[in-house]
Amino acid sequence: MAHLELRAYQQEVVERALKRENIIIWLPTGGGKTRAAVYVAKRHLETTPRAKVVVLVNKVHLVDQHYNNEFKPHLGHDYTLVAVSGESKEKDFFGPVVKKSDVVICTAQILYNSLTDMEDTKHVEFSDITLLIIDECHHTHKDSAYNKVMACYVEKKLKGEQLLPQILGLTASPGTGGAKILEKAVDHVLQICANLDSAIVSAKNYVSELKQNVPRPVKKFNIVDKRPEDPFGDHLKCMMQMIHEYMNVPPDFKLRECGTQDYEADVVILEQLGVKQNSRVLAQCALHLRQYNDALLINDTLRMMDAYRSLEGFYNNKFTSAIDGTDFFLVGLFQENQVELQKLARDLRYENPKMGELESTLLKQFGPSAESKGILFSKTRKSIHCLNDWVVNNKVLQGAGIKAAILTGAGNGTTYMTQNEQADTIRNFRKGTVNLLISTSVAEEGLDIPECNLVVRYGLLTNEIAQQQASGRARAKDSQYSVVAEKGGREVKRELTNEYLEELTGKAIAKVQDMSFQEFRKKIAELQREAVICRKLLEKRKIEKRSRNTAASVQLLCRNCFKPVASGSDIRLLDNVHFVNVNLDFKKHYKVGGQVMLGKSFEDWEPGRRISCSNCDKEWGFEMKYKEVALLPNLAIKDLALETPEGRKMVKKWKDVPFTVEDFSFEEYCQDHYPDLLD
Repeated sequence: MAHLELRAYQQEVVERALKRENIIIWLPTGGGKTRAAVYVAKRHLETTPRAKVVVLVNKVHLVDQHYNNEFKPHLGHDYTLVAVSGESKEKDFFGPVVKKSDVVICTAQILYNSLTDMEDTKHVEFSDITLLIIDECHHTHKDSAYNKVMACYVEKKLKGEQLLPQILGLTASPGTGGAKILEKAVDHVLQICANLDSAIVSAKNYVSELKQNVPRPVKKFNIVDKRPEDPFGDHLKCMMQMIHEYMNVPPDFKLRECGTQDYEADVVILEQLGVKQNSRVLAQCALHLRQYNDALLINDTLRMMDAYRSLEGFYNNKFTSAIDGTDFFLVGLFQENQVELQKLARDLRYENPKMGELESTLLKQFGPSAESKGILFSKTRKSIHCLNDWVVNNKVLQGAGIKAAILTGAGNGTTYMTQNEQADTIRNFRKGTVNLLISTSVAEEGLDIPECNLVVRYGLLTNEIAQQQASGRARAKDSQYSVVAEKGGREVKRELTNEYLEELTGKAIAKVQDMSFQEFRKKIAELQREAVICRKLLEKRKIEKRSRNTAASVQLLCRNCFKPVASGSDIRLLDNVHFVNVNLDFKKHYKVGGQVMLGKSFEDWEPGRRISCSNCDKEWGFEMKYKEVALLPNLAIKDLALETPEGRKMVKKWKDVPFTVEDFSFEEYCQDHYPDLLD
């Protein structure tokens, strides 16, 4: 068993937890919060009758990471530990697993499901748990799985229930919740304390030891001048102007500046307006303008050729069948300008100066003889793939010994990684076969990544929490945190704002810590009662919204061509996750494409082929094979529009549809579709 000793500042922050108080430990990234939590768990197991420790994480990959790297080495010798994620079979008999184990590490969603599922094989009560550890607990807000778990806890507490677990939250960055003034930042910190029913604790007496063990990196702004000329971007803007004129934007609708996030928000609203008003001209032009705006944003951050390829990929992949004159105009416009755009994108005189500055920043840290490790953060999965391509094909960077790899979040689809791919990439980074991770925000928080000499943030606009988390990755001695940005640009302004907000977070926490015990408890109880009332009101509104229309009175239309393709009464909710169409006639409205690959297997179902509108090729989802019998179209509501008695609507998620969706019954499905087999 690995020896478990704490530094003085860690010992200081766990004191109240050892007295069985509910606390949130606030220590910077690299300060050893998880080690402190293992120590509390060990002492708890040693001193508590029928002890049961549950450790909650908010990302699947953290389940195995905490199990293998922290809890098993220190507790595995004397106690029974189990790691449960959505990909492990134990989730289906979670109740017995909890009863038989001393320590359970799982995602918050699994615990929430088991608290609300009354089946014996899955159900767990709070009274079964004696210590609940919540990692990255600043996520305990709004509709997060953490907050759903803690909402159950708080409701039981307010009803006077005694058998509730002790809470131990861990965070490096509670943030200000968007607040810019101290009073509101204090409110945000108090709300997190109320959600977790905990006081917030930080190092006070041993701050110098903490600073010594967790050094802050040297921060540098690598600023470049705006490129003097941008003929490629100018050409895209001219094409966008032609689309504006063709689509006839409503006179009372003002589009903001092209190539900005504001413009993107405007065209999203325009597309929805087009769907609502049954105007394909408006809807389609808005969709295409979003792609042009995307290309302008890429041109501003990456290479011109990346921007061109993004647009080319859209037209190659999406538009195989034109329905009306709008499609002919939009596709024709791109095809007429394609050669000119390609020529401009190849003209190196006008290349993005930020890329040159990024190259210099990397070369200062890397070299054939330097043993450096770095992370390059960028915003989207598309941008990190482009940056990786640039590094791999850049002879100067290759000559400096840079060995790059991509790191993205786990999920479904070609631009996501599987958990195993993530683990392999981090293993290679640790070994040194990879020395530069090119990553989305997934590497900011939680992942056990070795110390880095260099962290670069490139083309990023994020809040102070993400900035603190990223900065905390540069933990090696004399490490550097670099922001590559344009002079006077939004990234620099945001970075400086975040520095102020980080300072404000510290002041807000100090204010909360200075409150008297009585004042703090009174405020927390007040916030908890308010939260319970708000949740009940929201739930009531959702039920009212869902019962406003009968399922049969709502038609589902293709979001692209507006053709009616199904009734709301055809839709069923399968396993509380999948929304499927059970009407056999639906088959005539779609065609099937390539096989969907999800990179993991499921107990009762497997993915089939992609499905798209037989009229216009708009993708709607995929077929799923359920229990090896039923072939069910699994639909994405964002690709459909709803014709309701109150007019046409769009929703992003199925939970927001204005009718009640019945649960799927396999028996009923078989009776309806294969009656002869059941005689």
